[in-house]
Amino acid sequence: MKSQHVAEIIIIFLMTTIFAHEQKMEQPLYRDPTQPIESRISDLLGRMSLEEKVGQINMPCVYESGLGRSIEAKKQGVKEFAAGTLLKGLGPGGGFFTLPNTILHQGTKQQVDFINELQRIATEETRLGIPLLMTEEGTHGLMCSGGTIFPEGPALGATFNLDLISRIYAATAREARAIGVHQIFTLVVEPIRDPRLGRNQEAYSEDPYQCARYAETIVRAVQGENVSAQDKCVAGLCHYPGQSEPVSGLERGAMNISERTLRTVFLPSWEAGIKQAGALGVMATYPSIDGVPAHASSWILTDILRGEFGFEGLVLCEGGGIETVIYQGLAPDMKKAGQIALKAGVDVGISYETGYMLDLIESVSEGAIPEALLDRAVSRVLRQKFRLGLFEHPHVDPERARNIVHNREHQVLALEAARESIVLLKNDNNLLPLDKNEIKSIALFGPNADDDKNQLGDYTAINVLQDIITVREGIQHIAPHCRVTYVKGCNVIGDKLNETDQAREIAEKADVAIVVLGENEWRARDANETRVGSSGEGFDAATLELTGLQQKLLEAVVASGTPTIVILINGRPLATPWIVEHVPAFIETWIPGEMGGQAIAEVIFGHVNPSGKLSVTIPRHVGQLPVYYNYPKSKRHWLENGWGIAYADLDPRPLYPFGHGLSYTTFVYSHLSFDKKEIGRGGTTHISFDLKNTGERVGKETVQLYIEDLIASVETPVLQLRGFQKVELQPGESTTVTFQLGPQHLELYNQHLDRVVEPGDFRVLIGASSTDIRLRDRLVVR
Repeated sequence: MKSQHVAEIIIIFLMTTIFAHEQKMEQPLYRDPTQPIESRISDLLGRMSLEEKVGQINMPCVYESGLGRSIEAKKQGVKEFAAGTLLKGLGPGGGFFTLPNTILHQGTKQQVDFINELQRIATEETRLGIPLLMTEEGTHGLMCSGGTIFPEGPALGATFNLDLISRIYAATAREARAIGVHQIFTLVVEPIRDPRLGRNQEAYSEDPYQCARYAETIVRAVQGENVSAQDKCVAGLCHYPGQSEPVSGLERGAMNISERTLRTVFLPSWEAGIKQAGALGVMATYPSIDGVPAHASSWILTDILRGEFGFEGLVLCEGGGIETVIYQGLAPDMKKAGQIALKAGVDVGISYETGYMLDLIESVSEGAIPEALLDRAVSRVLRQKFRLGLFEHPHVDPERARNIVHNREHQVLALEAARESIVLLKNDNNLLPLDKNEIKSIALFGPNADDDKNQLGDYTAINVLQDIITVREGIQHIAPHCRVTYVKGCNVIGDKLNETDQAREIAEKADVAIVVLGENEWRARDANETRVGSSGEGFDAATLELTGLQQKLLEAVVASGTPTIVILINGRPLATPWIVEHVPAFIETWIPGEMGGQAIAEVIFGHVNPSGKLSVTIPRHVGQLPVYYNYPKSKRHWLENGWGIAYADLDPRPLYPFGHGLSYTTFVYSHLSFDKKEIGRGGTTHISFDLKNTGERVGKETVQLYIEDLIASVETPVLQLRGFQKVELQPGESTTVTFQLGPQHLELYNQHLDRVVEPGDFRVLIGASSTDIRLRDRLVVR
């Protein structure tokens, strides 16, 4: 009996082994995680029909009406699109863009459950079981209901704090991946070159060097060492290679720039984010670059992006991006536009555009475009899904997501970011900080004093679930014993509300007046909502002055004679010379996010010492544009040696320069030294100086290193930022700050557009802003 039992066990073992081997033999190679990714791609691609291939390169924005017109219709529509049954003739879709923000407004649990269900449909109810690639906006936090809302654009630029930026975008990636999102896009790394463009509020700085440092920091924070990790995702950099210097400052306007400008101003951030940090996502820009639409330019999307920068990820079109090839005059219809875009290097369509759907199937079937070009795009899509580990782990854990999204740690981080983004522009006679023990009454005015939505910026969830702390609430919390009288006074736009006379009367009876002005945001809550706004994507400006009755309201308050503080909440630099001339204390907060009101109140009452510095020059008038600090030497010559006063009708200086920002303490710079004052063209020098806090408060100072190439083969800017550090010092404390200058900081594009370091003298300048230079010396390159 014992021998019979052993024999039975052996037989069972052999049968089990044979069955397992047969199962493994039957399993497609692309499902075997032990195989190389390229082998899995090749195997899967060889099994796909033309219809399935085209389906994979479509990841439509869920707001597109082709997926349904109501939320319930869209929920059904995306399920059918994932299954490949929504549009006859098109295979299962490759994924979706901005799905949770568009249709999942109840919070994290609903988002996770629905996305998991979509993945189940894709992996279990389709022939090949290819998982979906989910993309959402991550401009300043995960853009969906419940996601943490950080400060936006120039506010984050004003922090000049790379460690803080890293932690913000690591948190954003953590929240995104927790709910089942694999790519976060609209990480706007291009420089702000014309503040009239409304969506410049999404970008960080006017300076190419600062943008480059932010780009590589963000990519490393979002993607990490292993993009398949459960707290990492793809960083989608936008909008390649730029759109922020358009004709007339208008959205989607042509970028009539030279290749020299493209390479010296716009491409540094892309090179840093892609070549240095390995970004795996970019979005092609709307406008033409020197006459060729980006969506039609193989030079931009293939030669530079993949050839020069070594990009290995996905190129997504912009929303409606295939259409740009038509209205910019390179294609007569959508079918031809799709062919041109695919050839140029656009891998994924994010709109419901026929040029990348049924028209493209026809184009390949008819031989109008080689199937090999389609295979190139499909392979890139599959590679992204494999490298993210989606074939093995398409689903996420609801409980884990609930513990991550908008957790306490992320809320505290949003407050820290808001604190560091606030820029104290002016503080005559040390009016600030206010002493809450001495101030008994505050008169609070302005359309942005108690408006939570205007603190959040664009690319914020349609339905915000968390409480937002406004300026009014922040003041009442910080100074509960102070009597705060609030009158809105006016709206940001229009003259329907006019309480200026009442505002003056109230201000006369208060110890201090605070007026919170700026811009407002539009976010649709349904398809029929009227588009009214003054900032953000699609809201460009012909002028940069305060809108509506805001100036009139401020003048009435100032006329009361009560000491007045002005706070701006806005997405772009505003030309406000009257404020600078007549108001003693002036604070720029940009778009401060969900904790903005608390941070502003903390600065007003001195709980926090302001440390923000302007990453964008503030103009005196729109007629000065462009007004960025790194202008050509020819402009400086005319300003200093012109026939008259440069502009016959205007002071040519900006209101506030790049890098400007005051503190409640003071800092002294001293003892500048070089370890080498002469170097070869491939050499490096270290530059050091001492920084001391000479005031009575702990404070943070952003020290800035600039260079000027004195004599070169081409015209170079008067100044170029080449280093910055944010340093915190206790009262009386000193430290030594060190910068490194090497070839990457000194090089230029010569007359032949070769990137070289030329011998000669460089002026080295250390300062608290681009105009407040404290130390200077020369470096010689042999």
